[in-house]
Amino acid sequence: MIRKHGRTTEITHHAELEVLRRIRKFLLPKDFTVSSALLEEMAAGYDIGDTVVDRLLAKNQKFAKPLQAYILNKSSQAESIHSNVESNNVLITESANGSMNESIIDSDLSNNLTDNPDFQQLATQFSSHPEWFDPDLAEIGAIAYRRYPLMLIWLLRNVSLMAGYSIPALSLPLIKTGALVHDALPRLMRTYSYILAVSEHPDLNGAQTVLAIGSEGWRQSINVRQIHAIVRQKLTEDGWDSAYWGIPINQTDMVATHLQFSLLIMRGLRILGARISKEEAKGILHLWHLASWWMGIDLKRLPENETDCWAWLYTYLATQHLDFEVGKPLADALHRLPSQIMGEDNRKGRFVELVNASVTRTLVGDDISDGLGLPKSRLRHGVLVSVPILFGLDTLRRHNTKAAIKLEDFRAKRQNNMNWWLRQNDSYYSE
Repeated sequence: MIRKHGRTTEITHHAELEVLRRIRKFLLPKDFTVSSALLEEMAAGYDIGDTVVDRLLAKNQKFAKPLQAYILNKSSQAESIHSNVESNNVLITESANGSMNESIIDSDLSNNLTDNPDFQQLATQFSSHPEWFDPDLAEIGAIAYRRYPLMLIWLLRNVSLMAGYSIPALSLPLIKTGALVHDALPRLMRTYSYILAVSEHPDLNGAQTVLAIGSEGWRQSINVRQIHAIVRQKLTEDGWDSAYWGIPINQTDMVATHLQFSLLIMRGLRILGARISKEEAKGILHLWHLASWWMGIDLKRLPENETDCWAWLYTYLATQHLDFEVGKPLADALHRLPSQIMGEDNRKGRFVELVNASVTRTLVGDDISDGLGLPKSRLRHGVLVSVPILFGLDTLRRHNTKAAIKLEDFRAKRQNNMNWWLRQNDSYYSE
């Protein structure tokens, strides 16, 4: 391997890391070998951002709101799409976005933005689903992904995010922007709201398809793409060491994030008792292929099937220079949220923290958890009690329509409460 960045290390350097040993033993073929072509592709991806939106931001042209307005205003179905989105407890309201407000449309598009070829390229990408997208397969994946929405936030915070904090190249942009340190709760809930928006499906929102044009998942994908470009531009201007780290929020790191939201959460659900079929797994990856493509990832860089995803993730993790001290502030802020919410002297808050840390230790490994400074609990394996509970709920949901409806109502009420909190407390949703 030719090391092109200081952030990378030799492929055998972390061979004994617990998560790598598990992937190699249980999730990869016995004859698996690291692909030199993949190593070169990853190395090249560190130096590539999101060319189209980076050029727009270089001209100080924010595109999210005008792009949404432009596409929906041109669509003959815009009015019906908006009514569907409004009825689904959207996090970003039309009044906040101003997406169909004529005065905002006029002002946002007044300085020849529509004549910009990069803007038009985005408009083409977001105006319709690509030919390769299979809405039926994506719907199968979305239904499976949303089967246990309360488990999603558990796995998001304790597996996907905590595992990512062990990689300094992923942690550093968050550290430098203050994300998940000073604003841990709204940032976590915002991320949770996004994965829920991506997995909304017709049974929940009445839209014609998953990730419908004009849906909340569509809107938030556009917004996230703009935010990434703004952060990338700001960090670069502030002296980011691209020779060592690569470009901030680069193509390779974005693929890693794609797998955090799809592959790792899916694996966590399975370990905790969820029965996800091969077709459902394929659907989950297909669903996130579209969302990730909308967020600016080059489609050719996304691994196609589950085995390829594990091979990609193994290769990525094995070659990252680990420095737990970089991610410790993020891990500590996320870990301490229950006590911050319930009170520092609240026993329930401390118990929830121990449960969360136990999930990380059980599913990610002790070596990473120790590195991030997470506490140990004598009852850590008690989290596996959720396996028969989830299995029972799954069985009940499959065979009892009334129970399935009640479970969804419970989820919807929790989501409504979270939506209200976000609208009241997070300026992101009122910009």
